[in-house]
Amino acid sequence: MDLLRFATAGSVDDGKSTLIGRLLLDSKAIFEDQLEAVESTSQSRGYDYTDLALLTDGLRSEREQGITIDVAYRYFATPKRKFIIADTPGHVQYTRNMVTGASTADLGLVLVDARQGLTEQSRRHAVLLSLLRVPHLVLAVNKMDLVDYDQATFDKIHEEFTSFATKLSIPDLEIIPISAKLGDNVVKRSENMPWYDGQSLMHHLENVHVASDRDLVDTRFPVQYVVRPKSDEFHDYRGYAGQVAGGVLKPGDEVVVLPSGLTSKIAGIDLFDHEITEAYPPMSVTVRLEDDVDVSRGDMIARVNNAPKPSQDIDAMICWMTNEPLRPRQKLAIKHTTRTGRAMVKDIQYRLDVNTLHRDQDTKELALNEIGRVQLRTTVPLLCDPYSKNRTTGSFILIDEATGVTVGAGMINSGS
Repeated sequence: MDLLRFATAGSVDDGKSTLIGRLLLDSKAIFEDQLEAVESTSQSRGYDYTDLALLTDGLRSEREQGITIDVAYRYFATPKRKFIIADTPGHVQYTRNMVTGASTADLGLVLVDARQGLTEQSRRHAVLLSLLRVPHLVLAVNKMDLVDYDQATFDKIHEEFTSFATKLSIPDLEIIPISAKLGDNVVKRSENMPWYDGQSLMHHLENVHVASDRDLVDTRFPVQYVVRPKSDEFHDYRGYAGQVAGGVLKPGDEVVVLPSGLTSKIAGIDLFDHEITEAYPPMSVTVRLEDDVDVSRGDMIARVNNAPKPSQDIDAMICWMTNEPLRPRQKLAIKHTTRTGRAMVKDIQYRLDVNTLHRDQDTKELALNEIGRVQLRTTVPLLCDPYSKNRTTGSFILIDEATGVTVGAGMINSGS
């Protein structure tokens, strides 16, 4: 069954967690005892309705403040599709959490309160989703019940956001009026908004086409593990396990192993306990080669005439995720696909103001939750592509070697 990953974003109290609770409830993806617990908690707090946000806000501090802090992942399915939801926080001080949750998303769902209209945070979240190259964006105009389902209110927000989106890289945009609390246009079309002739949110999520978003041209297979069973049944078996990051792999294809440059042909592709005729993103498979070439973790298998160029000088956009600022000459560990090494910050070119898109070229450092363009020099060559071309081979994380904490997430512009 097809899988859709989507991330929610929006200002505080726009109703993200309530919307996810409504999706889970109306698609019958929660158990009766879960619903009873939420109803009981809502009644004990004196609410005159069932607070569906309690289904996703799991931390005690989240429930007490009525906000989302951590990224909450929820899984559900309909007869048409499986879903993974990343419920990301709206506060500006949790930008790093939103970047984490949206980095693997196929679709970004931005909520706005119909009473408030577009806010600075709404625009910031749209900018971040654009930077992260999330290919599909849905603007859900929530709480339409509190503006009496007024078409003029929706049209004003629609026009304002459409105009703003022209400045961003958003290939696919859908704008839907909803009420997460009452269920209008969430799973079923609402009778309260006859002026809206579009689809419900669930219908869009079930039918949005994501297969073509993946790079099926440039073959990229980062090797994660060398499989050597050393058993009587598989006496001479040698395979290379990993997740296909791009292109299509087939038995008989001529490939090159990087960075060594050794060439061979694919002898077979194994999935669990059987052989398959092709592999494509995001399948996890084991590839066998005809020749006994030297391949290890961190290497990459690619097509001979379409291989990434090994790069040690990296130009990237970085989201900084720790209290200690990022400064020039700083040394950090870097992890790119399955390859690890060390990197030094050569230069910080500018800090990006995600609210105005202004580039501050006078900045000397990047603070917590800030995003900027940075030049890195790595100790090992990275087998990378531009992030705009491949989100897997175009991204990396930076790690503090002393603590092992992930301190930055990067999106590669180019390498040389």
